[in-house]
Amino acid sequence: MPSYQAVLFDFFGTLTRPVQRGAAHLDTAELLGCHTGTLNEVLDRTYYERATGLLGNAETTLRWVCAQAGVHPSDQALRAAVASRHRAVRADTWLRADAVPVLAALRRRGLRTGLISDCTHELPAFLPQLAIAPLLDVRVFSVQVGRCKPDPTLYLTACQRLGLTPGDCLYVGDGGSQELTGAERAGMTAVRLAAPDLATHLVFNAEQDWRGPTLATLGEVLALVDAEVAAVGGRLG
Repeated sequence: MPSYQAVLFDFFGTLTRPVQRGAAHLDTAELLGCHTGTLNEVLDRTYYERATGLLGNAETTLRWVCAQAGVHPSDQALRAAVASRHRAVRADTWLRADAVPVLAALRRRGLRTGLISDCTHELPAFLPQLAIAPLLDVRVFSVQVGRCKPDPTLYLTACQRLGLTPGDCLYVGDGGSQELTGAERAGMTAVRLAAPDLATHLVFNAEQDWRGPTLATLGEVLALVDAEVAAVGGRLG
């Protein structure tokens, strides 16, 4: 049996191209009566509070953000801004060209696949519309679990849902939120995606001193898995 029975991926910056807040976020700020720069500053500063989901649903969370920014929109404006923010985050999200082929190839090899993402309310809402959705056996979202990486709860939740141990899993991420160290501490093998385009990626709490395996493209995951299968086969032979 191969050492890896599942490959688990980060989402933003790993299965997707680099993310930056695009022009659509201007509409959200306008609906809230807030300067875009002020809104972005609050969003950056409060990311982990929002990504745990502990502030409530999307509307309650955005109302709290508004209070941090010093604005108090009407209920109608707030509801419109929640929808606007959903559209804006979706507009920022573009899958890597090799995301679907890699996930499909892993499944053809008999491996399970999954997603572990620090995220706010928008991603769980629109992920089912993405081409990768039917290729994921498990999806773990921080906003639903109530913890953010590198908390082991997220990794162990994925394992529990798959019926696997952490040692059965390879974790692939760009290194945001200290996720690689978190995966290793949970008992997984971790590898960093260090694609050149990630220099422009919006990331929080980046893992600066990673010394473990590194990939230049998402597609290199397949070679890594195949090499492990060959190595295990050689040891058994």
